[in-house]
Amino acid sequence: MKLGISMWSYVAAWKTGDFDIVAFIHECKRLGVDGVELLDFFWKDRAAELPAVEEALRETGLAVGVYSVSNEFVNPDYEARMEQVEIIKRGVDSAVHFGAKTVRVFAGNQKDGVDFDLALAWIIEGLSAAAEYAYANGVTLALENHGKLAGRSDQVETILKAVASPAMKANPDTGNFLLVHEAPHDAVDKLATRAAMVHLKDFHLVPNNYDGFAYTALDGLKFVGKPLGEGDVDLADCILSLKQAGFDGWVNIEYDAEIDPLEGVARSVQFANGLMGR
Repeated sequence: MKLGISMWSYVAAWKTGDFDIVAFIHECKRLGVDGVELLDFFWKDRAAELPAVEEALRETGLAVGVYSVSNEFVNPDYEARMEQVEIIKRGVDSAVHFGAKTVRVFAGNQKDGVDFDLALAWIIEGLSAAAEYAYANGVTLALENHGKLAGRSDQVETILKAVASPAMKANPDTGNFLLVHEAPHDAVDKLATRAAMVHLKDFHLVPNNYDGFAYTALDGLKFVGKPLGEGDVDLADCILSLKQAGFDGWVNIEYDAEIDPLEGVARSVQFANGLMGR
């Protein structure tokens, strides 16, 4: 397994305007990980930024293990759904450009007036078209358990079976499973053989009257992000399941907590190194 960091871990620093993609790459080098996960979200002016990003990758020797896009297939407008396919295709093109073999994708979010079966049909339609393009370009799409339509391991499994493409696999996100009332280590164990990549994330249960920012799970429980090893996710068992399944891909830290990411991600890397025996 290779250890990387998703740039989403530094979204709070990026929003200040003082932390860009180049700074992210150099910070990952300082922390001693194997590679980076880039996201389409963070480009402000891709054409202008790209040369400096490519230079930072050359200087650091870090690999781009994963390129991530944000797509949404739950939309009654066919043309709008096909534009989401184009978003993934552009992500595949970016992955090829940076030498990455995996593109993280989403399914879609629940919408009022759209029943589950119809939403699922749109998701399968979109991901099938995107997977065909990914396969032709030697790239694998990794569906993240994100939201209510593809949040549980069985929902992810249903979509993967329906798409039925060798270019369509899973991205188990260890924290997100808590938001749909599923034990992360159980969910990772179920998806381990289908995983193209993994997001390491830790959440902690807080009281319902917690007055800070928190994610609300389907059962009404509230969770806050924590540095790895400081929350409620059994990350050691998750890694064990991956090892037993023979997983040898990218395990990327996706930090999502209120502590300054320049501190919290460093603590997370230290924990992940111990967890993975690095």
